[in-house]
Amino acid sequence: MKSIQIALDGPAAAGKSTIAKIVAEKLGYIYIDTGAMYRAITLKALNAGIDLASSERTGQLLRNTQIDLQPSEEGQLVFLDGKNVTEDIRSQAVTSAVSLIASHESVRERMVELQQQLASGRGVVMDGRDIGTHVLPNAELKVYMSATVEERARRRYEENTERGFDTPLADLQKEIAARDKMDSEREVSPLRQADDALYLDTTNLTIEQAAADILKLAEERLK
Repeated sequence: MKSIQIALDGPAAAGKSTIAKIVAEKLGYIYIDTGAMYRAITLKALNAGIDLASSERTGQLLRNTQIDLQPSEEGQLVFLDGKNVTEDIRSQAVTSAVSLIASHESVRERMVELQQQLASGRGVVMDGRDIGTHVLPNAELKVYMSATVEERARRRYEENTERGFDTPLADLQKEIAARDKMDSEREVSPLRQADDALYLDTTNLTIEQAAADILKLAEERLK
């Protein structure tokens, strides 16, 4: 049976991960959360107390790190060196530092290798910042998803509240705007829409509506 690779890109809190999970489940594909992979190495770097601004140190750390993504009834689980860190990687400390870690060329080169290995030869839905432009440049379907900063901050606020994190909405707006700037202006694989990607504004869409739009596009590619 024919299968395709689906690349979903866009800024923080655009709904990529949630929508990617739905699309992957509907199609029976593997879902690869690249953001969780970057968060995992960020968590390890924070715990190790190394200089987060050092590309050499963080790259070396990743070379000696095992990151596994495993499906479960509760959703995808993230394991770092054999330990379940699914909740730990969503802490505010990790969220604040992950863009810096992801900006290092040594880290991104190794991550791309791991992500391409995971996606090789099968139907896959992968979301991130540079999937369509760098990780899966030949993906049959590429979608660039975004929403207003205000809407994305509101979504992150709700996520944090559900996890027991109390972060002021205004602070989240500033944080997301700053992350957009850092992700877009970094030298290595910056956040941008691939030339052959379709744009999807999710500001006024529910998760279900956005997922349905992408599934329709996927079905067209599969014909």
